[in-house]
Amino acid sequence: MTAAISTAEALVAAGRRDDAIVGLIAALDAPGAAHPAEAWLLLCRQLYASRRIAEGEAWARRGVAQHPAAYGLWNVLGVCLRSLGRGREALAALERATTLAPAETGARINRGNVLLDLGEADLARAAFTTLLAGEPENPSHRVNLGRALAGLGQMDAALALFREAAARDPQLVTAWLHQADALKSAGRIGEAEATLDEGLATHSDAPMLLEAKGILLRTTHQTAKARAFFEDLALRMPDAGWLCFALGDLVANEDRARGNALLRRAVALQPGALDPLFALVQSLERTTGPDEAAALEEAGGLARQALAAGRARPHDLLMLHNVFARLCAFDDLDRLGSFEVRGRAWAAAGLHTGLLRQLPRVRSDADRLELVEQHRIWGRAVEAIAAQAPIARPPPRRRDGVIRLGLMSSDLRRHPVTYFARPLFEQRDRSRFELYAYSYFVGPQDEVQAGIAASATAFRWWPQISPREAAQRIAEDNLDVLIELGASTAMNKLEVMAYRPAPRQASWLGYPHSAGLSTIDRLICDRLNTPTRPELMVERPLVMPQSWITLGAEFAEAIPPEPEPPQVASGYVTFGTANQPYKYTPLVLKTWARIVARVAGARFAFIRPEAAAPSFRANVAAAFAAEGVTAERLVFHAVRGAHLKYYNHVDVSLDTFPLTGGTTTVEALWMGVPVVSLEGRAFHERLSRSILTNSGLGDLSVETLADYERMAVALAQDVDHLRDLRATLRSRIRAGALGRPDLFARDFYAMITAWVDEGIPQA
Repeated sequence: MTAAISTAEALVAAGRRDDAIVGLIAALDAPGAAHPAEAWLLLCRQLYASRRIAEGEAWARRGVAQHPAAYGLWNVLGVCLRSLGRGREALAALERATTLAPAETGARINRGNVLLDLGEADLARAAFTTLLAGEPENPSHRVNLGRALAGLGQMDAALALFREAAARDPQLVTAWLHQADALKSAGRIGEAEATLDEGLATHSDAPMLLEAKGILLRTTHQTAKARAFFEDLALRMPDAGWLCFALGDLVANEDRARGNALLRRAVALQPGALDPLFALVQSLERTTGPDEAAALEEAGGLARQALAAGRARPHDLLMLHNVFARLCAFDDLDRLGSFEVRGRAWAAAGLHTGLLRQLPRVRSDADRLELVEQHRIWGRAVEAIAAQAPIARPPPRRRDGVIRLGLMSSDLRRHPVTYFARPLFEQRDRSRFELYAYSYFVGPQDEVQAGIAASATAFRWWPQISPREAAQRIAEDNLDVLIELGASTAMNKLEVMAYRPAPRQASWLGYPHSAGLSTIDRLICDRLNTPTRPELMVERPLVMPQSWITLGAEFAEAIPPEPEPPQVASGYVTFGTANQPYKYTPLVLKTWARIVARVAGARFAFIRPEAAAPSFRANVAAAFAAEGVTAERLVFHAVRGAHLKYYNHVDVSLDTFPLTGGTTTVEALWMGVPVVSLEGRAFHERLSRSILTNSGLGDLSVETLADYERMAVALAQDVDHLRDLRATLRSRIRAGALGRPDLFARDFYAMITAWVDEGIPQA
């Protein structure tokens, strides 16, 4: 083994780390006596240096099993666990190392870093204070102690330590980095940028300082300046992997093709680095257009590679979840953790959008209550941040008989939210209601947004603004009611509601669950989709008498349905869905397959852009094959956007569950295609129930899986009924509140008036 160690060390010195790893693994796997701790430690260090962190952790565990008193192995195990985002396990390993070798500073420093990761700044302060007392000339200890003090809010003391460390050793990059970070946290952005420039004067091309400056510019909404900074660096440093990553991540939303190309190059230049890999996965998953299916397929392969790396940070897991859900890769989804563990991690990390991905995974009443609690976890954290810097509220305006209503959404443009919200702008009584709109959309204005802006009392368009500043400006409009329409969907800044910029606040339309904030008083629903139990909501229901939504002018423009059910021409029944795959579950696919299997020759059509991805097709085909439905009975319409015409190829649409359709249910009915839905107890399980009932098809919303299957089979075989629905569904919809924007607006504004007349709720 001594020879194996010497050979490996020589290979590493020659730049052949991978060969060294192969040799060490072969030697350690060879049968025989126990191998020395030095061999295990050398292998783990090389795996860590190659960013093969999960492998490093596994080999370190094998090493400590053979050498439980080996300080170095416990230390490297802790370092690997920290990189994998498993802080508590890392802390235990590092504490074992410090017990074994109290005089060694490496594990003690690493332990302090983990304590900071875990938010235990007071314990970290004690650890770094002791280290500094033992080595008072070490400037790195001052930096680390400063980080702990910054975590405790002692910013002046922290800054003093950072400056002293930089003065003692101007080459110490971390002294400049953490000083700038502390200044940024204190809102002293100009000083933070000046500090980084001062550090760069000493280290002109230090990647960490250059990257920190770019990130500072980007995260303080100086996007144009950040892009110019990175573009200039790219001319000088075209082969810098970190720069390809930073620039690719910055430009991806504006130029997806270029962003993907830069991120691919970053991954190639930094093999084993996980940040660019995860960023590429996310950018590929968000790719649309002609390359969407190929990009999604590539994302799936990279996501499995990233999953194998073992890093379990909440944001990383959410990226992987989004990819695996779109590909119906349920086995991979299960590897991301349990419903409770995954949801609570996302909530604690502030990832509200992850909670939307939880809705389809609810299986029981316990899950429903757990999901409410996950939203509350997110809400409590956001409210705590808002409480630290409350906004100033103007004196209440004198009531003059006019109600000021605010609608907050970045989707007030050509977007499904506007399909349902625009009637409130078009049908309001201007003598009784002032309507304010708030958008944070960062793209160009389209004709729909322009129309809404023209019909609103005021349209506040703030593409680059912080949640607190937005809340302050909204408060200055002195609203009576503020309604948010999108919760955590892109660019909607749900956190604004935590500052309570209006005395009455509600959610409506864009998010099918309680948002989680106690500062949102009401959730607008109707008598048909209100949850069956009050504990399934955070807010109180604000109930519309008939429908909670109505159809805007966009639906009048839709293409007409074909008069005959497609089975008349094809000779076979076609079931189908246009719902997003993140709503699918193994039980949903199994149920759909069972229905298809019960109808001789029936087909199932997926009207989704994912339908062109080979992995999606394979996973869906496997689920249907398990119920005896062969692949040739599956139809894949790979389309994004112009999908309504494909309903003319579907006899019966089958709804997802427990998260039912909303827009998709309305679109199917508008195209004359009936929807069979399974209703549940929570709001997100009852959306289609409301839509179907308000379309005269309440019998198609059923309460059991057996009835769901029975209804779908019977309906598909009733050709005369299907023909009648294709001819009459639009007129049925137009006859009720769902299709009468004037009646809906009347009910909506009456509901708001009654709420305002109740009096101002306690904040």
